[in-house]
Amino acid sequence: MTTIRQSTEIRKEQIKKAVRLIIREKGLKGLSIHNLSRKLKLSEGAIYRHFTSKEQIILDIVLDVKNEMIEKMKEIALQDTPPEKRLHTFMCYHINYLIKNKGITLLLFSEATYQHDVELKEDLHEIFRSIKQYFSKIIIDGITLGQWDTNLSVESVATLYMSIPLTLNIEMNLRPHKGFQHDFCEQMYLLIRKVLEKRKA
Repeated sequence: MTTIRQSTEIRKEQIKKAVRLIIREKGLKGLSIHNLSRKLKLSEGAIYRHFTSKEQIILDIVLDVKNEMIEKMKEIALQDTPPEKRLHTFMCYHINYLIKNKGITLLLFSEATYQHDVELKEDLHEIFRSIKQYFSKIIIDGITLGQWDTNLSVESVATLYMSIPLTLNIEMNLRPHKGFQHDFCEQMYLLIRKVLEKRKA
């Protein structure tokens, strides 16, 4: 029984990996069980033994993002380290995760937001709310310690931060070569730091 279960988990991971590749190459419109079957060189029936639909595969991938990316970002936000250091670690982890997993980036920030799947939309909203919440926690800590401008609207800074992954998604589509990605995190970090700086009286 253990061997069968392990084999099932391995196959599910292979299916999800192939889905991310298809989304990366063709977008969500290019994702179908037929295309997935060709990519994996498996029968459609073999795929349906593990997932009932392509929507279920996408939901499973979104769950992976919640378990991997969001949990790590929560851990960073709650660390007992200076807010400035946490901010840099948080931003670079987030950006590098999205660069490494371009298929997931497209899923989170493009066509998926326009789908009519209520469960998918709610999962996506939960991811965005969590990112904003943990980012805001770092900013509030820095303001409380007197490091950053006390007149800042944390909500506005968090909203600005949430536009960065969207910008990254556009950049990755327009400039698929990785030249710009090398210092993207540092550029965005310096931008947010500039916004946070105390204003001279």
